[in-house]
Amino acid sequence: MEVYYTIEKTAMAEFKDRGSKFLAYAWPVKTADQVKECLQEIKKEHPKATHHCFAYRLGTDGLQYRANDDGEPSGTAGKPILGQIDSKQLTDVLVVVVRYFGGTLLGAPGLINAYKVSTSMVLQLIPAVQKNVETKYHLSFDYTILNDVMTIIKQQNCTVYSQELQLFCAMDIGIPKAVQELTVLKLGDIRGLEMKEIKK
Repeated sequence: MEVYYTIEKTAMAEFKDRGSKFLAYAWPVKTADQVKECLQEIKKEHPKATHHCFAYRLGTDGLQYRANDDGEPSGTAGKPILGQIDSKQLTDVLVVVVRYFGGTLLGAPGLINAYKVSTSMVLQLIPAVQKNVETKYHLSFDYTILNDVMTIIKQQNCTVYSQELQLFCAMDIGIPKAVQELTVLKLGDIRGLEMKEIKK
């Protein structure tokens, strides 16, 4: 897999069914800690809501995920939310659906539909962005070869995550999987550049 899809903006959508109100929020997230922060934020914003159900998927391999029903009948909230994230093939995404109970029970099919529709609505508001799956590398080199290094980084569409540019420079970059071999070879040709892959 050389590319993945995610979102870069947040959005909110509202869905109503028989008096119950469903507010769906979507965020771009990278870590489980960011997920926690977003959940705390939402619970503060909606302390009187009956449920704060959510699902997320993280990582370019999409292996980190969770679906939470927050007190709704098992499988009626978190799963449909995650199902919508997956149907759009998104990762690094969190969707929280806040429910205000309207007095009429919706039953399992009604709940599944409400969580599915509200998630679908919020995800339609945000354009999906295609990103490169990257391998991270740490570079260290003398300032005199900075231009050579930056030329290759720009040509190969690498991401610079951090940099310290002094007499001696250090840089963490992400190299797109699609051009990894070529980029590593090109950087390896620069004399005086030290490069090592950053293992997760």
